[in-house]
Amino acid sequence: MQNRKILPIIHVLSKLGVFYSLILMIPTLFSYFYVDGTFSAFAKTAFVTLIGSALAWMATLNFQRELRPRDGFTLVVMLWLGFAAISAVPFYLYLPGMSYNEAFFEAMSGLTTTGATVISSLDTLAPTLNFWRHMLNWLGGMGIIVLAVAVLPMLGLGGTQLFKAEIPGIDKDSKMAPRISQVAKKLWISYSVITVSAFFALRWAGMSWFDALCHALSATSLGGFSTHDSSIAYFNSVVIESVLIVVTILGGINFACHFAVVRERSLKSYWSNQESRVMLVLMAVSIIASSLYLWYKNYYASFEEALRFVSFNFVSIGLANGYANYDFAKWPLIVSLWMFFLSNILANTGSMGGGVKMARVVALAKFSLREMLLLLHPNAVRTVKVNKRLISERTALAVMAFIFVYFMTVIFFTFAQMVAGLDFITAFTATIACITNAGPGLGSVGPAHNYADLTVVQKWLCCIVMLLGRLEIFTVFILFTPAYWKK
Repeated sequence: MQNRKILPIIHVLSKLGVFYSLILMIPTLFSYFYVDGTFSAFAKTAFVTLIGSALAWMATLNFQRELRPRDGFTLVVMLWLGFAAISAVPFYLYLPGMSYNEAFFEAMSGLTTTGATVISSLDTLAPTLNFWRHMLNWLGGMGIIVLAVAVLPMLGLGGTQLFKAEIPGIDKDSKMAPRISQVAKKLWISYSVITVSAFFALRWAGMSWFDALCHALSATSLGGFSTHDSSIAYFNSVVIESVLIVVTILGGINFACHFAVVRERSLKSYWSNQESRVMLVLMAVSIIASSLYLWYKNYYASFEEALRFVSFNFVSIGLANGYANYDFAKWPLIVSLWMFFLSNILANTGSMGGGVKMARVVALAKFSLREMLLLLHPNAVRTVKVNKRLISERTALAVMAFIFVYFMTVIFFTFAQMVAGLDFITAFTATIACITNAGPGLGSVGPAHNYADLTVVQKWLCCIVMLLGRLEIFTVFILFTPAYWKK
């Protein structure tokens, strides 16, 4: 009976495996023309993935059926784990000193758009491997399943169930088009347009063609990978930083807002959307207040200098991108921790960002205010709306449950990392950085360091938290409930 449940899922997974083997041909061709010695690693990975997936496809052909709602959760988790395992192989085959544990960490960090790295020589890394890291960011940003549903609807992937399981947000039933494949296409087209625009803007700002390509891929996805060990500080360019701030903010806003702006041909849609408006105001106030504080404390010679570094890092970390143009671990702890707090709440639902999502925060705040009003006026009738849409009691319970489980997960894994040997600041900020998919933390995983010195156990704990953050916890946790496995 269990085989009959799992084999249809494996059948769909094999289709996606074939699709992913075709994606692997992109870095394979890249390495062929770049002649940087990585061709064999990518070619072998693509070939084995294609053959293995094709064999699994044929072996499970008789078990093909429409996926049920519960199947979507199993498939999405299996896909992210499986594709991370496949994506790690080129790193493992090419880099002689890299263990598979480290390769898997790098791949999982890339796909979940976390941007944490264990590679300490990015400036001299083979160009194709650097490109692959950033391509993983880009693929994971919008979601591999969403891409498959968009370009290959004929595969019959049960798009609705997979779409809901992979896409984060407070309202997964709202649609921007009648069919899921149309929604996926609109998302990927807009995503690609922003990426191409970012590419040419970064090239214009002074990056090389290669750096512009890689950073366009990671900036649009809020992935945070860079081609240099010192991240964006390598370029020391206000123009480049300004471009990346704009791209990061675009990635952190609900894509439905972007569609509204294009449809109405007005930027007012960004401000009329309550979620993006609260995000922009909170971000601006935090940046100005922190800049004034650091200038007052003589961390910077002028307010303008403070504003430059605070703006970039607050936007980057606050929206879970992960770039850095300064070692913010040198700031007072109150400023750095506030920035990491923002990374939990700033990103909009339906965006590339991680964390709780601003829509949930707004909804929870409004329900909290309503409860206080009802304490004063028990017979009062007051509804709660977010973006002019009524939030039901059922949705409110779901929001409260998610936020509770989210922060309990942070607490649990912070303690787990401390048991594994990390100090509190490193354990806490590493957990926050991984669950929000922000990348760098403080302490031994700060912007001046990376995750290479963590133990095997600590790295695997980070990998688990990355996956939980990208799939919004419940998608993973539901697999461990007894009710899920009942008929």
